[in-house]
Amino acid sequence: MAGLIRWGWDPFREMEKEMQELTDRFSRMLSRWPARGTGAREALTTADWAPTVDISETDSEYLVKAEIPEVDKKDVKVTVQDGLLTIQGERKQEKEEKGKKFHRIERSYGTFMRTFDIPDGVDDQKLKAEFKDGMLVVHLPKTEKVKTRTIEVKVE
Repeated sequence: MAGLIRWGWDPFREMEKEMQELTDRFSRMLSRWPARGTGAREALTTADWAPTVDISETDSEYLVKAEIPEVDKKDVKVTVQDGLLTIQGERKQEKEEKGKKFHRIERSYGTFMRTFDIPDGVDDQKLKAEFKDGMLVVHLPKTEKVKTRTIEVKVE
């Protein structure tokens, strides 16, 4: 029996392929929805995929790091408008070459977009973005805070 399945038609393999395609489609559909707890302005977008992002904070800035491997620098656009940071672009799929066939394609291709609320206290005139080795890093420097002054009140 194992010999027949190994060398012949395997209905379970066909069913596994169909289930994988369904799972991939469902994952792409869910990736278009904003994560729970995001701001109301971080709206749904129509994109083919969404890069993973880490957002961190130091005393001087917020950092947004997005993984976008195999995306050309010219295909990435970072914009700030109305208190929103938007990262968008496109990862192009390899053209099929003669003599080369794919057995599995799991990476997502096409357009992507991520939008985030910019926190209060960010100097949006000094934003900086760097792109190297498939990692986009956006620096959101904090504004200089006015030092708090304490005044002693004398009671007479």
